[in-house]
Amino acid sequence: MDYHSVLETGIFPFLLIGIGGVTVLIFLAVLLFILSFLVAGSEIAFFSLTPKEINILKTRRQPSFRRIAHLMEHPKTLLASLLITNVFANIGAILISSLLIDDWMQQVDISIWLKFLVKVLSISFLLVLFVEVLPKVWATHHKLWFASTASLTIEIFSSIFYSFSRRVVKFNDRIESRLSTDNPGIDKRNLDYAIDLLPDHEASDEEKQILKGIRKFGDIEVKQIMRTRLDVNGIGYNCSFENLVKKIEELHYSRLPVFKASLDEIAGMLHTKDLLPHLGNQPDFDWHSLIRPAFFVHEQKLIDDLLQEFRNKRIHFAIVVDEFGGTSGIVTLEDIMEEVIGEIKDEFDDEESINKKLDDYNYVFEGRLMINDACKAMRLPADTFDGIRGESDSMAGLLLEIAGEFPQVNEVLVSGDFTFIPLEIKKNRIDKIKVTIKLQEA
Repeated sequence: MDYHSVLETGIFPFLLIGIGGVTVLIFLAVLLFILSFLVAGSEIAFFSLTPKEINILKTRRQPSFRRIAHLMEHPKTLLASLLITNVFANIGAILISSLLIDDWMQQVDISIWLKFLVKVLSISFLLVLFVEVLPKVWATHHKLWFASTASLTIEIFSSIFYSFSRRVVKFNDRIESRLSTDNPGIDKRNLDYAIDLLPDHEASDEEKQILKGIRKFGDIEVKQIMRTRLDVNGIGYNCSFENLVKKIEELHYSRLPVFKASLDEIAGMLHTKDLLPHLGNQPDFDWHSLIRPAFFVHEQKLIDDLLQEFRNKRIHFAIVVDEFGGTSGIVTLEDIMEEVIGEIKDEFDDEESINKKLDDYNYVFEGRLMINDACKAMRLPADTFDGIRGESDSMAGLLLEIAGEFPQVNEVLVSGDFTFIPLEIKKNRIDKIKVTIKLQEA
């Protein structure tokens, strides 16, 4: 058989591929269709997750959930990687499927146009089925399961195409910035600035602070407003009834956590009002029957979600736990409300707080004060120290991030427009910090 007869009979693809090659191509085609299936479904699964769901995934221990949260930190780059992977997978699947169809139809005596039509219909059917319909319908109804199942594959290909995807995203952003004629949206800082510009006869200073609190309410996590573990008072499970009453009289709290060996082993909550009918009982009264179940929340929970849960469960108090299950602190309904309406004082609050405003440019704060609260006291945006705070949440932690080591008393630490001076340090704990804002020159 000469070369021309081979072409006329249509068995050239078969000779080129070989029997073993056909098996390999079938395997590759199946693999590419599976990859297209995962990538197409992941595009729906990943980007249908809400910010709240992603925030919850950060607290989970499963590696797949952590991968999802990590990938969604750069959504544009992730989307570009998914699209690039899908294009390559689809092109590969089309080319291999075309070769396999040629091999299968090489002995069928039909016109070239009919063969072409069979190719188009069969490959289109496979692409629509495995790239458009099945994965996207499946991902729509089971987005979290689909995203976690495909997360490892997506992470691998996202890493492979990361550099290329970054360039594509930058190029796309550059084009958008040049072609866009619309005014840019008002960002959060500009919105706060617009609130400050409201005339006094339309909004007082207190009302402006409430408006700012409402604006940022949906972005605040429990970790930013909680009372840290060092400031939490609790009742030991083995405490006698007599000592229990004395401690409650000293603390003046309406709700107290009950712990066993340490605060990491919370046994429940004690409401002091539940003790009122038993105040006349003997000192050996067994008060443990008054313990109520504790409500636990994770550090990354958004406070608007927590507020809704407080309302639904009709409770005012929650134990905050970290990713390892240890107690980080406590959060109350009052803490949430203070984020909107400002600090709430009651008859038991300490009026002699360390936190003081010396003048418009000098402040003294407790080391345990949360950075978010310090920014509010100085009338600064909540993200003022985001570039230098690292993983710290308190002013003491911020100071350690700036110093890079444990500072000395009265050591001057400068960062940007701010000067920090630790005023009191006790037992490796920074208790008092002075913050000075650099006066802006005209």
